[in-house]
Order: sequence, then C-alpha cells, then structure tokens
Amino acid sequence: MKRFRISFILMTAILLILLSACSNVKKSGDKLNDFTFTDQDNKKFGLKDLKGSVWVADFMFTSCATVCPQLTKNMSDLQKEIKDKGYDDVKFVSFSVDPEIDTPQAMKDYAAKFDADFSTWHLLTGYSQEDIESFAKDNFQALVKKPDNDTQVIHDTKFFLMNKDGELVKDYSTQDGFPLSEIVKDVKALR
Repeated sequence: MKRFRISFILMTAILLILLSACSNVKKSGDKLNDFTFTDQDNKKFGLKDLKGSVWVADFMFTSCATVCPQLTKNMSDLQKEIKDKGYDDVKFVSFSVDPEIDTPQAMKDYAAKFDADFSTWHLLTGYSQEDIESFAKDNFQALVKKPDNDTQVIHDTKFFLMNKDGELVKDYSTQDGFPLSEIVKDVKALR
C-alpha cells in the first residue's frame, strides 16, 4: 500500500509538472466592460457576440505609418495558424484607435490586404476618440492617445487573450517579435 501511495504521489507530481509546462495562461481574469461597436460589415458587434469563444484582440488604425501594418500581418498569421489547427471557434478583434478616419469600409479594405477571414475577425469602429481611449485604458490597461494636430495615434502594440467568459487572461508584448506559438498554445489551453 505504501508503494502504491508513493507511486501515486510521484505520478501526480509528474502530471502537474507536465500540465504546467503546456501553458502558463490564467483560466480566469479581469472581466471586460460590455461593449457594442460597429464592425467592418457595418453591423453591430459586441461582447455578447463573443460569449462562449476564446478571442484575441489588438489595437490598430488604417492610416498608421509605423507599427499597424506589422500588427495586422501578425493578426492575420495568427488567424491562419489557429484555423490550420482546426480551432474554428476562436475569434479575432481589432479595435480602431482612429475611429473618425476608420469607417467600416476602410477597415474592411485595409484588412483584406492582409487576407483577413471576416468570418472570425471583426474590425471595430463606430465610437468617439474619447470612448476608445477610455475603453482601452479601463479594459486592457492600454494606452491610446491621438495628439492634437497629428494624424498618427499613439497606442499599445500588445495582443490580448480573452477566455470564453470575456475575461482578459493574458497580454503579449510585441517588442521582441510576435509570440505566435505562445499565443496558439495558450488559445489551445483555454479552448
């Protein structure tokens, strides 16, 4: 009996170590405030439409002269990788940080250049500049600021992972490259 107990404890410890190595994503996190905005098809889209899905979000704008093309390419690459894994229930959301310029059609045309699959990727606009700045700060602790007399918006370049309950469980810096495989691994753990 003593050998069985020791073997059981050892096997349990090994299993826990293996499971913890699979992903370090939290299973629960900070609940997002409810939202309903306008997507690239000029349709209302919000948190209720994402309920029950794991989803990844970022902030971008179509007239960005610096980081946004790369962020959008990264989101497209992630969408393709997730789709190749057969995870058809995962959603992708890009929030415009320049809503006065980024009309639904502008968002759709921009993302189409990156081969976006609009069945799972929603590009959102239809709010004021003040609203997106507050929304980003309150929900993602992300900076969004449009300086006066400047066409370029200052914004966070992280990707954000939400669980099926609409809770922010992890963010990913893109400072040292895009952590594609880490995000895919964490998405798998949350599904």
